[in-house]
Amino acid sequence: MIELIYFTADQHFGHANIIKHCNRPFDSVEEMDEYLLTQWNNRVGTNDTVYILGDLFFRNAVSADEYLSRMHGKKHLIKGNHDKDWIKKADMDKHFISVSSLLEISDGSHKITLCHYPMMTWNGIAKGSYHIYAHIHNNTDAAYFQLLKAMPNALNAGVDINNFRPVTFAELVKNNQEFKDST
Repeated sequence: MIELIYFTADQHFGHANIIKHCNRPFDSVEEMDEYLLTQWNNRVGTNDTVYILGDLFFRNAVSADEYLSRMHGKKHLIKGNHDKDWIKKADMDKHFISVSSLLEISDGSHKITLCHYPMMTWNGIAKGSYHIYAHIHNNTDAAYFQLLKAMPNALNAGVDINNFRPVTFAELVKNNQEFKDST
């Protein structure tokens, strides 16, 4: 079976206010969390790799270990601003291959810099490398969005613009273009 690489971010498992903040189509945090878990496991196989670009949990009543034990794939966490508390309580070695603040990878076809926060420049930008980020969710009101919109090699991995599921690189490019075109 072919192993796939997925990218995702900003699930905010356990965070009731994110439903209103990002206009998510859920009536409760329990409904959102179960939907996100189902979407994850419908896509990701046991041997697939998932790069999570931060803010996986926030204000969650259910332990991170409980969620993580249900999530398929070989997981890499790129820490976000809401990850500092839950990672102190979770068995990180059990659930993650790596945990970092910034990570440079290759998917075999593209050089990619992964960081929770959008960056204006990154290693290899002049040579066509990519930057995959999160943090902004589906917010288009801030001034920085116009800058990001003009950067075709900067891609938002947040679930709010990626159908609430981990996505492949090709899907990430397509979803970001559709999102930018709709604004």
